[in-house]
Amino acid sequence: MFESGGLAYVYLIYGVHSCFNVTSGISGRGEAVLIRAAVPLEGIELMIASRRTEKPEDLCSGPGKLCQAFGIDRRHNGISLFNGEIQVLVPDGCGRPDITVTKRIGITRAADLKRRFSIRGSRWVSGSKGSG
Repeated sequence: MFESGGLAYVYLIYGVHSCFNVTSGISGRGEAVLIRAAVPLEGIELMIASRRTEKPEDLCSGPGKLCQAFGIDRRHNGISLFNGEIQVLVPDGCGRPDITVTKRIGITRAADLKRRFSIRGSRWVSGSKGSG
C-alpha cells in the first residue's frame, strides 16, 4: 500500500479472504482504494465454478467474493495494473456514472466517514441493496 499508484495491493482478511486494492498515492504514503464489487461481463462460467453460486449478483458483490471470482490472491500483490496479469480498464464509450458516497461498512474505526463510492442503484454492490 505504500508503493506508487497503479499497483495491486492484495492482503488477507480474517486469515481467509483476499482483498484487492489499487494503490493510489506516491511511494512512501499509504494510499489505496479497496475494490469492493464488480459487474461480471466475461468469464462468468469460471466465476460461477469458483464461487459455487449461479446468482450473478452474488459473484463479485463483496471484496472476498470478488477476489474468489477473479482468482485474485496474494500472488498478485505488487503487480502493475497497467500492464500486468490484472488490468483496470475503462470501456470505450463509457460515460461518467452517477456516483453515490456513503458511510463505510464492515469496520468499527471511523465507520462514520463517507469513503464508500459506488454507482447509484447498482444491484452489484454488497451491503446496500443497491442504494450505494
